[in-house]
Amino acid sequence: MNTAANAMRPDPHAGPSLAGITVLDLTRVVAGPYCTMMLADLGATVVKIEHPDDADYVRSFPPFADVAGESRSGFFAQYNRNKCGVTIDLKRDEGKRLFKEMIAKADVVVENFRPGTMKKLGLDYDTLRAINPALIYTAISGFGQSGPNSSRPAYDNSAQASGGLWSMNGMPDMPMRVGTIIGDLAGSFYATIGTLAALRAVATSGVGQMVDVSQQDSVLTLTENAVVNFTSNQTVAAPLGNDHPFVRPYGMYACRDGHVFFGAYTDKFWREACRAFGEPELAGDGEIDTMAKRFDATVYENRVRPVVERWCARYTKQELEALAGDRFPLSPIKNIGEVVNDPHVVSREMIVPVEFGGAKFEVFGSPIKMSGTTGTPLTAAPLLGQHNESIFLEWLGMPRDEYERLQKEGVI
Repeated sequence: MNTAANAMRPDPHAGPSLAGITVLDLTRVVAGPYCTMMLADLGATVVKIEHPDDADYVRSFPPFADVAGESRSGFFAQYNRNKCGVTIDLKRDEGKRLFKEMIAKADVVVENFRPGTMKKLGLDYDTLRAINPALIYTAISGFGQSGPNSSRPAYDNSAQASGGLWSMNGMPDMPMRVGTIIGDLAGSFYATIGTLAALRAVATSGVGQMVDVSQQDSVLTLTENAVVNFTSNQTVAAPLGNDHPFVRPYGMYACRDGHVFFGAYTDKFWREACRAFGEPELAGDGEIDTMAKRFDATVYENRVRPVVERWCARYTKQELEALAGDRFPLSPIKNIGEVVNDPHVVSREMIVPVEFGGAKFEVFGSPIKMSGTTGTPLTAAPLLGQHNESIFLEWLGMPRDEYERLQKEGVI
């Protein structure tokens, strides 16, 4: 990337894996911004493009910090860290022209509009690849770019419902959505993987491609063995609460001050648990001495569950975690405050500071730890249009009088 483009990054760093890659980010909310945030965390220069009068509306999502009478959104800061921010009205002819100039110099564009929106704007993949044949065009949508439902509007809940996950989550008599926006997150994960794969391909072929990611498709892949169970024997997955469909003991158990996950279901781990809880003889009990026997639903309910419940009821979460140690799987079911303050989480640098317009937030960090290359140093989320001058004047080389005219006319 040239010197002007390097100026886009407030704190340039030589080490990140994706240094030199420029991403134009047309996305909003989470299914998209999370993808481009991951690319930015890995070192790509991400330019978030928003309408000058219709910004990404998560700028108004809580939690907020007040800075000189103005609210700054921690939600926005979390998913838009490490990005530059510019404004362009893509419905205006001059806005389209400006965007096409950026496309000619970019490596990737990511959008999460409903299929057909970019074509209406005259900025669809076929149009853009004619300008830049090496362009990677990543599109995230509810139902994908093809198929009979492709034009339907969608949210995270749409994906959870249509992808099958909602029907098999929750309690046996009450299906429930997963308690986070898993449809948005899964779509972002696959979009990131697809974009990285396309970057690998274009490095050898010189030819870009479209990466088409559906939130429904993404959620479907999170349903574990539900698909193969149905296609093999017509079994329809149903909510199991905190139980596993066949692995036992493997679930939530009450303790003195809350609940823990206990997962000592293999023969090795079961023997270790029996020893740890002072009942080593149970490992040789003929009714429950093998994994296959403990998997039996009746045996589990009559013999295994009462044992594990008795064990856990004696101790606190912290005591149980210490007792299990490295010997068998047991984890306290922690609330988010306990997770944020977990010394292990802190040691992994998973709680990191991010600034946004003078406000300071602590957000989750990147789970990707690499030995040979580094992530990018964390930089602030952008104010609306914060980097217009550096992108348009320095990177694109736009004359200042043209910049001021476009600004005055509301194109940028």
